[in-house]
Amino acid sequence: MVEITGYIDVAQVTLYVFWVFFAGLIFYLQRESRREGFPLEDDAGNKDGASWLFTPAPKTFHLAHGHGVVHAPSDKGDANADPANLKGAQVSQFSGAPWQPDNEMPMLDGIGPGSWTARADVPDMLHNGEPKIVPMREDATITIADGDMDPRGLRVVGCDSIVAGRVSDVWVDRMEHMIRFLEIETEVGDAPRRVLVPMNFVVVKTPRDREKVFYVHAITGEQFAMVPGTQKASEVTLLEEEKIMAYFGAGLLYATPQRQEAYL
Repeated sequence: MVEITGYIDVAQVTLYVFWVFFAGLIFYLQRESRREGFPLEDDAGNKDGASWLFTPAPKTFHLAHGHGVVHAPSDKGDANADPANLKGAQVSQFSGAPWQPDNEMPMLDGIGPGSWTARADVPDMLHNGEPKIVPMREDATITIADGDMDPRGLRVVGCDSIVAGRVSDVWVDRMEHMIRFLEIETEVGDAPRRVLVPMNFVVVKTPRDREKVFYVHAITGEQFAMVPGTQKASEVTLLEEEKIMAYFGAGLLYATPQRQEAYL
């Protein structure tokens, strides 16, 4: 063992250097983890003061596919989360009390299981800049596997067994090679619409007439008329995906009054 003095050797110095390096690494990672979600914010919208020690200096991130730049950390907040913009009321007046929708269509209020985050209003992209999720009519290379059931043309029913419409197309994730949404031509509401139903909310059932149907437990048949739509007929943005999923998630609690009651 190489000694530097009678009391210090190389191994001891190496250990101390490692401790200093590791402490610096932990400090750096803790600062970097605060680029998003900080400073903390309470129910009333009040923010904690930014710490000069633990708040990192702003960085500029250039987004892929020419989608602009993002600065983090940023003072820009989520306007949808501002208590003044929430479409509901707290059930009690203490901090942290849950919010409850207070209008006729609670599934669009963005509360509870229907909450959503303000993601980018652009499609999720492949490495080549093309949309990742597209209807089959837009990509001739995508087909239903031999032996699998083709969803197109089948009826879609809600939790009350009312027929909401028929499947007009299938939206496929071209990266994961799986079905993400069913496109429905609705037969409910004031006028026909084309809406997207997340595949993970769908179950195939065979009723008495023996014609297979897609059963959606989350919402009623009539509520398909109010599913959030898309700006373009063949594209769905990240924000639109978020709102569609939130609508069906909210239906699990708010689709019928009985779902908000206790079991016992």
